[in-house]
Formats: sequence, C-alpha cells, structure tokens
Amino acid sequence: MSIRRGAGAVALVAAVALATGGTATAATAATAAATTKATSATAAAANAATMNAAAVAAASVRPGAAATANAGPGVTHEENPRVPEGAVWTEAYFPSADRSGVELHADVLRPVGLSARAKTPVILAVGPYFGHAGQTGPEGWTQTGPSSRFADFTSGTDLFARGYTYVMVDLRGFGGSTGCLDWVGPGEQADVRAAIQWASRQPWSTGKVGMYGKSYDAVTGLVGNNLRLNALKAVVAQEPVWNMYNYLFSNEVPRPNVTGTPNAYNGIATIAPLPDDSDRYKANAAYETSHPECLADNLTNNNNPELNSPYWRARNLAAAAKGTTTPLFVTQGFIENNTKPEDMEEYLDNHRGVERGWLGQWEHVRGNETNGDGQLLQGRAGFFDEVMRFYDYYLKGIRPAVHDPAYAIEDSTGVWRAQPTWPLPTSASTESLPDGQYVDDGAASALAAPQDRQWDMEHYADPVPLAANKLAAGDTHSNFSWSTPVRSRLRITATPSVTFAASAPGNVMVRLWDVAPDGTSVMFDENVALIERAGRVAFDLKSTDWTLETGHQLGVQIGTIGSGSWRDTPSGNTITVTRARLGFEFQNPRFDVPTQGDRSPFLDTYLRQYTRTLTGVGPGTFRLGR
Repeated sequence: MSIRRGAGAVALVAAVALATGGTATAATAATAAATTKATSATAAAANAATMNAAAVAAASVRPGAAATANAGPGVTHEENPRVPEGAVWTEAYFPSADRSGVELHADVLRPVGLSARAKTPVILAVGPYFGHAGQTGPEGWTQTGPSSRFADFTSGTDLFARGYTYVMVDLRGFGGSTGCLDWVGPGEQADVRAAIQWASRQPWSTGKVGMYGKSYDAVTGLVGNNLRLNALKAVVAQEPVWNMYNYLFSNEVPRPNVTGTPNAYNGIATIAPLPDDSDRYKANAAYETSHPECLADNLTNNNNPELNSPYWRARNLAAAAKGTTTPLFVTQGFIENNTKPEDMEEYLDNHRGVERGWLGQWEHVRGNETNGDGQLLQGRAGFFDEVMRFYDYYLKGIRPAVHDPAYAIEDSTGVWRAQPTWPLPTSASTESLPDGQYVDDGAASALAAPQDRQWDMEHYADPVPLAANKLAAGDTHSNFSWSTPVRSRLRITATPSVTFAASAPGNVMVRLWDVAPDGTSVMFDENVALIERAGRVAFDLKSTDWTLETGHQLGVQIGTIGSGSWRDTPSGNTITVTRARLGFEFQNPRFDVPTQGDRSPFLDTYLRQYTRTLTGVGPGTFRLGR
C-alpha cells in the first residue's frame, strides 16, 4: 500500500522500509485506405444505415466466420487458432456513454467450460490497437479473430484458468467501432465509461472490473481512474501519457510527430476488415468512408499549441486525477524516448488511492518484455506474478502471500530500491544561476525525421542525437552554469523546475548534465519552451531519478533548442537570461532499501547516446543538497 505524498512536500527520512509492425500513413493514403475498406463493405454499410444502435446496444454475437464449427455459443481455440487456448470468443456491440450514436465493438474472451451466467471478474483493455486485421497495420491474418495484442498477458498469467474474463474494446473509429477519433478527448472518455459500465453489468460479470494496457491503452486506464466509477477496482497502466498535450507539444513548441501521429492513427482507423468478419463489423469499420470529415478533423483538431485551450484542458489527465482513488499499478521509464515522464508526478500527487509502481531506466517496453538474449527489458523479474496478486486482491479479495513493495525503482546506476511512494525526497532547494545569454539560432536541431518512421504511440521514438564527442561550454548557442562538486552521492529526484527572465521572444532549451571530474558528462534531463514575449518564463523539466557520484557536478545548459526532438522555429534573437532559478528535490541514497532487479539494458544504450565531453567546466557557483 502506498503512503501518500503531499504535493510539493518534502519527506525527511532516516530509513525507509519498499505492437507489431505498421507504418505512418499520410492523410491522403488514409483516405485511400478508407475507400478500399469501403469496397469490401459496401453492402454491409447499406444495411448498417438502417440499424438501430440503441435496440441492439448490449447484444452479444457469435463471430460469423467460425460459427459453423461450434454448436454452442462462442468459438474455441480448436475451432479458430486465433482464439487463446482455454478461452471462448464472442463479439458484442454497445453504445458509447455520450449519446452520440457511436457504437462500440468488443471482443469477449471467457474461460472455456463456463455457463453463460457463471460470474467472473473482468479484465478490460480499451484502445485503438484491437482491430481483427492488425494492431497498427495488416498483419497477414487469413482468418478473423480476436487481437493478439496482449496474448503475452493472457497466456503468461493463465488468466482464463484463474477465472477471469478478458474484454477488448475498440475506441471510436477503430476496429469494429463507429465514430470519429478523439485523441483521448470527451468522446473517447465516454467510450471508456461505457466499456467499464457494460463489462460490469453483464450477467457473466461479478461487477468488478480491472483495466490493463500499455501506451495508448494504458492512457485509457488513467482515464478509467479519472471517471471515478465504482465498478473499476484496479488499473495496470504501463508507459502511459499523463497529459495528452505533452505527446505533441512541449510548452507550445511542436514535437516532430505533431502531424505524423494523427496521420498514423488515421491509417490505423482505416485498416480494412478481414473478408470473413461479420457484416456488422465491416459496416462499422467503413464509418470513415461516409464520414470523411473524421480523418480531416483528426489532422487539425489537435494543432493548437496553447496548453490552456479548451481542447487540451479536456485532455489533461494529470489535472483531472485530483482526488481519484482507484488502485493503480504503473510503470514508467525515466529515460523513455516515447511516452515520457511529463506530468507523472502531478498525476500521482493528485491521485489519492493505493499505488504500485515500477519506475526505472528503460524505453517504451512492457514489464514482462525481453530482448533476444532473454534479458528483461525493465530489469525486474516477476511482473505478471505481481500484476495478478494486485488483481486478485482488488477484484477477488484474495490476500497475497507475498509482500510486494509499493514502488520498485531503478536509479541511474542500475540499482533497484523499494519505497512506500515516489518521490521520497530528503531535502529540497532552489538554486540561483548566473546571468547569461545565447543566440536562438536552432543550432544542431535540424535532424530530418526519417520518412519511414512509425508515428503511433506504440512505436514512436525520439531521433537519436547527433554524434559528437565534445561540447564546448562557451559557444554562442547556449549558456552553462555549474554546481560545486557534490561531497557525497546525491540523487536528483521528482520534477525539476526552472524560472528566469528573458530579454526577447524566441525558444529555450534547458538541459541538466551529470559532469564527472574529467569532463565526461551525461545529459539526463531536458525540456523546451516557446518564449512568446520578453519577461518571465517558467516550466518543468521531465521527472527524473538520477544519482550524482561523489565529486561530480551538475551542469545546467540554457540555450537554443539543439535537438531533433522538437520542431522549433528559431527566432534569431540574442536572448539574455537573468534571475534564473532551478528548483530541485533530492534523495540521500544512504537510506535506500534494496529490492530485486537487474540493470535494464536500455540504460547503457542511453549512456552511449547522451554522453559527451564538456570543455570549459567551471568550479561552480551553487551547491546542491546542502
């Protein structure tokens, strides 16, 4: 059980006892795909025009393609190898909760051998990746069937043998659901509400629902928590986006995927159904053909860089989590090159319920995922076992025989520790930096995005930084400040923040460097902002968990945006920075409580990518952790 933190509070502690393939699709290609999809569903679309969604809202139907082989309801693995062993597959349709007329499609997998009214708890996944033909593109299936997106989860946990029903629901516009894509806005939030309510009210449901997902379908789990529904008893969310704005913009500076990601989801929404999908599924899948505005609107709706616009306020999941209490189990890579730890601390601070978390130094991977050498990519063993102890307790009331820490955290040295919550600072400070200036010329930021990049949330990754061995601290593109060498090991934790006064409009990047005595340095945190006008600038960096070794210094770089991770428009202005202050929270590693876990493999990849030799390092003007 997690001990709750106070937002911004400092805890003084002496000892602590805790998808698949697919390519980005241009708008024109998506429209063409929609036309192709419609060709295979013309007759079905005509039939669908007369369909009364309300009258068939909760109907459960036997998949047509394989139905002839089974006399009873549902399809088994023996009849269709796409159905997991030990499960029976049916499909269902029901309306979204916003009374918009959107019809949602679900694939339902029940334990084999149960009667239609035998009650089980339900594990629910809601997202864009559950289409029968493939997750982010056609996967070459010759027979329709339920998505294999989380087959590793259902098989690795023996989910059906343990007495759970598993339900996959297509968000509006995807798979067998109608409607226009909504980028986790009010429409998709209504879809999540409808899915939870539907799953909890079926005659075969105990009324207790848990949500599971990674990436986009982890985001829908956070939405589920925010909806405050009594039926939702637990959420497992791996590598989510905590505020949808941050995936496309950073403080009004667009990211490289600002157009590529909407295009990619248009492409996923227009994947053609399979020939043996039911007429109803095909008709729903062809929705974009009769509603071409869906694809066009999805490209323009999210182009506003203003964080406080009504569009983005409706998608700020971290702010909406205030006061929520659903038990959460989250994973997050601090050095993620896709769904980053931005607004994570705000979400967790606002959430008041039980929390479990694996946080560490990995990329966009699942808790159970391994590489070709069999190494766990998050470094810690037992993910599925821990997940099922979490579900069993909150959905079945089974008290676990094993004690799991509330938070298991891998820091930048690859060492794991247990904590009752995160962050758990032992001190905090705000440091004043010397004045300086830089030319906002966008130096080294012109990294052209590869044309074959996959831009959906499951696959996107920041461009690999430019190869360089040395970085001069005294060039015109940025200004550096240095701490004095730390006297003992010191961990920078939580979410650093920066404020300063700028003399002119333009762009700014702030980076934090771990600087060894010989100048070997690792960039471990960064963020950028648009300076709209001369005056005060304030923003957060990413959440971090980085340990400085004895004798190391912190380097603070303030300058033009020198990264391919953003699509800035350099102003050309010389910007003078005054009254700069950095806010930090620190943790003393001396109080760490070890827990099991190995060094995640991506940490060494990251170190290779972001290590430079800094020249001109000064003796330091401020002291950390005093």
